Amino acid sequence: MKRGKVEPVEAHLVLADGTVFAGEMMGATPEEGFVTGEVVFNTVLSGYQEVVTDPSYAGQIITFTYPHIGNYGVNPDDNESSQPFCRGVVVRELSRRHSNWRATQSLDQMLTSRGISGISGIDTRRLTRHIRNLGAMPGAFGTADIEELKVAAANEPGTDKIDLVKTVTCSETYRVASTGGERKIVAYDFGIKSTILENLSELGEVIVVPADTTAEVVLEMEPDGVFLSNGPGDPEPLGYARENIKKILGEVPIFGICLGHQLLAETLGAKIFKLPFGHHGGNHPVRNLKTGTVEITSQNHNYCVAEGSIEDVEVTHVNLNDGTVAGINCLTVPAFSVQYHPEAGPGPHDSRYLFKKFEHLLDPSNKQEMPDA
Repeated sequence: MKRGKVEPVEAHLVLADGTVFAGEMMGATPEEGFVTGEVVFNTVLSGYQEVVTDPSYAGQIITFTYPHIGNYGVNPDDNESSQPFCRGVVVRELSRRHSNWRATQSLDQMLTSRGISGISGIDTRRLTRHIRNLGAMPGAFGTADIEELKVAAANEPGTDKIDLVKTVTCSETYRVASTGGERKIVAYDFGIKSTILENLSELGEVIVVPADTTAEVVLEMEPDGVFLSNGPGDPEPLGYARENIKKILGEVPIFGICLGHQLLAETLGAKIFKLPFGHHGGNHPVRNLKTGTVEITSQNHNYCVAEGSIEDVEVTHVNLNDGTVAGINCLTVPAFSVQYHPEAGPGPHDSRYLFKKFEHLLDPSNKQEMPDA
């Protein structure tokens, strides 16, 4: 039986500055005729499923710069969270067919089943250049008329000064069994990815706690170390997290990634600033200042630690694209962090040695000995 052709549904993407892009709807149909969010771009060549399901994209509309998305479908094993938290997805061309032995759905089917709207047929090269020139900004897309989309985009608050962590953190504590090690690690869930949990579980049992869990409760668990996870948005509203980190510092070793890096640095006195269009992709070069080696890293953040704004800390890694701080070691207590994602998911594995570095710190006899790689 021959399938009937599905007619495309015309849609538009409108940025807060009034710029309009024409396209076609994909994924879920927006209930109000449109969705809004902060429009950013990601430069990965593959791994779109991991990107879409990364909780760090809460509040954002993801633009993929790679022109052809969806060709290998999606599968339940590659999700980075139980559900996507992004507001929407923008692509140049959505693959009409997918082919991979692991695939159980198309990307379009996954977006539809999870209630995530998308728009295809967009000139993503033009959109990316626009964001690079003017910075990430709010936007709206859907089937509503252009004037309504302009109003919706103008009213979208973006991610500044909004606590997005509370929208993605777990509601109660849960445990991830060890797959090799014998340590006990408490992981603060600010938007933690499943690939991070896989790497941590190689070191020992992982106890994942909600973002607002008090330091007293964490220390009562007698962990060998505490992990500060990635997460979405602006660290400024997360005063409760900084207060808990302050109480944990010096009690047990701490390792932070992405938002966890920013929160650790802020707790130590650093200033945080917003990047013009953020770092989102799997090809960011970072120099390890101790070894001189260059690591190709996976990154996903809009905010960054200001260089020179913090004492008793040494900068260990620098982003070679723009010179921003990409890693720190605390000189007075056993704590370190990086702005990027050593677990990848998706991306290269150049920086997975950092989990071994954390394991080294979990040994009480090594608390003041920080291996370089």
